[in-house]
Amino acid sequence: MSAASLPPSPIATVAALINRRHVLGLLAAASILPSRSFANVAPQRSEIREDLARRFTDDGTAGTFVGYKTDDYLLIASDKERSGQAMLPASTFKIPNSLIALETGVVVDPDKDVFKWDGVVRSIEGWNRDHTLRSAIAASAVPVYQEIARRIGAERMQKYVDLLEYGNRDIGGGIDQFWLTGNLRIDPVQQVDFVDRLRRGALPVSKRSQELVRDILPVTKSGDAVIRAKSGLLGAEISKPSLGWLVGWAEKGSAQTVFALNVDCREPRHIADRMKLAQQCLGDIGAI
Repeated sequence: MSAASLPPSPIATVAALINRRHVLGLLAAASILPSRSFANVAPQRSEIREDLARRFTDDGTAGTFVGYKTDDYLLIASDKERSGQAMLPASTFKIPNSLIALETGVVVDPDKDVFKWDGVVRSIEGWNRDHTLRSAIAASAVPVYQEIARRIGAERMQKYVDLLEYGNRDIGGGIDQFWLTGNLRIDPVQQVDFVDRLRRGALPVSKRSQELVRDILPVTKSGDAVIRAKSGLLGAEISKPSLGWLVGWAEKGSAQTVFALNVDCREPRHIADRMKLAQQCLGDIGAI
């Protein structure tokens, strides 16, 4: 599939034209610049909502939330600064890693191909068993995805990270570590853009791979809404969590809102609070 044949991204190109650290504050002004992003969509709008930032301070921590209301072409963020700060993606990289596994044939069937447990007992009990791709993403099983990355290999991994335009595209630091402790970085706006392209089936990989990855994403119900999202936790594999991610989209009726949240895990409860904070912020912007 050629990039020229893909639907335009409402977010990516404009965001690339301006300073990432101030992307939300300047996005409205930047929208007057020539950009393929706006060729076939309504002009994009953006808002900074300080009430969203208070959700994190009220929880005794710091974080950021970015939401993209797709029907309104409206990008909403809790702040100008952290919303554009690039960080390690941790297990949110399991989304592109799954796509790449399917595209390369490392995984053919997400429900039938089995990755055998290596017998190493780890602190997270859900990792200590055999997994399919579907169960591995649900358990956020780092060892399984490290094995997947090794099977993909550095050359193919770099090819697809470039093709997907994922974050800073830097896979330095080890083929099974670059998203955990290595050089890969992505900011919340980039997360929203990537997830939105997956949601729309607009990534430059097969429709089948995108459909399967959308299908295996963990689902949480919130009232009459459904949230499809992947978590990430820096330091989880060494039992020293420091930063938590949650990225995905909410569906309420026909309306869909793509979002990315990250939060400093200052206390153990902040790990569990990721979904609570996401639901609060999504509720605040009328997405759920």
